[in-house]
Amino acid sequence: MSSLRGLILGGKQARIRPLLVKVLPSHLTRRNCSQRTKKSSNSPDFGLLFDIDGVIIRGQRILPSAPEAFTLLVDDNGKFRVPTVFVTNAGNALRSQKAEQLSKWLRIQVHEDQVVMAHSPLKMFDQYFNKEVLISGQGPTTEIAHNLGFLNTTTVDDLCLAFPLLDCVDHKKRSAKPPSTPAPKIPKIDAVMLFGEPVRWETSLQLLLDVLMTDGDLMGAPTAPYPHLPILACNMDLQWMAEAHMPRFGHGAFLLCLEALYKKVTGKDLIYTALVGKPSEITYYHAETMVQHHARSIGITHPITKLYAIGDNVHTDIFGMNLYSEYVRRHRHSKSQVAMQGARGLDLSTQDFRGLTADQCYSVLVRTGVYNEENGEQLLEHSPRDFLPIEAKLQEPSLTVKCVLEAIQTIYQREKFS
Repeated sequence: MSSLRGLILGGKQARIRPLLVKVLPSHLTRRNCSQRTKKSSNSPDFGLLFDIDGVIIRGQRILPSAPEAFTLLVDDNGKFRVPTVFVTNAGNALRSQKAEQLSKWLRIQVHEDQVVMAHSPLKMFDQYFNKEVLISGQGPTTEIAHNLGFLNTTTVDDLCLAFPLLDCVDHKKRSAKPPSTPAPKIPKIDAVMLFGEPVRWETSLQLLLDVLMTDGDLMGAPTAPYPHLPILACNMDLQWMAEAHMPRFGHGAFLLCLEALYKKVTGKDLIYTALVGKPSEITYYHAETMVQHHARSIGITHPITKLYAIGDNVHTDIFGMNLYSEYVRRHRHSKSQVAMQGARGLDLSTQDFRGLTADQCYSVLVRTGVYNEENGEQLLEHSPRDFLPIEAKLQEPSLTVKCVLEAIQTIYQREKFS
């Protein structure tokens, strides 16, 4: 676990140190202990990471305890007293849209700089910014991609228009004869980016497989080159909790279908160049940079040394935070060993955590979403394929509480904060 599991090349973890430094605000640089500002008497040294679905809302319905819970985080003027970031695996909206929704639901002002979407860490993958990228998902996918920095994009709908004969699952849409006009020109695809579950899975699965089989040129023959085109995927949730009384399929279910189909057709494993969103450590790394930034923006100048992640899913929220906790622990231990024993040829960066001061990470499970009183403990393993096998302890929460209100109250008691 010595590298962040957010970038996977050839099925193996790759070092991403050169990418990580880019996400840090320029003013956040690690200070020596002697230079750190001392903590004030009633100023927190901890930050909070909140999941949204199943913790704050169920579908479009806000959970009863959420508004009261978040009044504990702000002062009489509505200003946050505790560094707070919202970390969601949703990928079908802009950060600004999600911040606007949260502000309305919670009746407090949430800024987009406090929101981490599943796709947010993709801004680090600038080697693809000028490539032709096929994007899949719902919502303003093209705008999301452009805001992240991807300049040249094609959607699955664009492919359907350009190659109508390839989308033939729906027999009512099939034409009895070829189209009379030539298909519009689609540039050769260089990479695939999966934001979230699409509306018509069968069409997206078919065309995504076509793109992989033809190396991005749908006019070419399906030669199934391997390794295939780079795939950047967001949101690995197999299930999530909406208004229904039981969990619903998430993007992880779509990814599972794509992996199985590719394996069945080619006999080879689908390779993800990047997997971002929870439970990847890179997402929690990115979230911590934003917690530290939010702390400075609300006037906290001393280090934030503890992080609490509140979520409803042991396979993403809890597992992800525990993974990040292990990464933090081992990274800091490794650096101290290097300091004591000297360089031994180990590739250990002293810059990965520049500006980041948290050394204790806790996962908090609430019973209002995927995990609840009725469903109880999930015995089957629902974690993403590329994170297996999993140590059982990594899916055990530091705390288990009834709801988000109880979560905040319990954290305040632990931290002696009021």
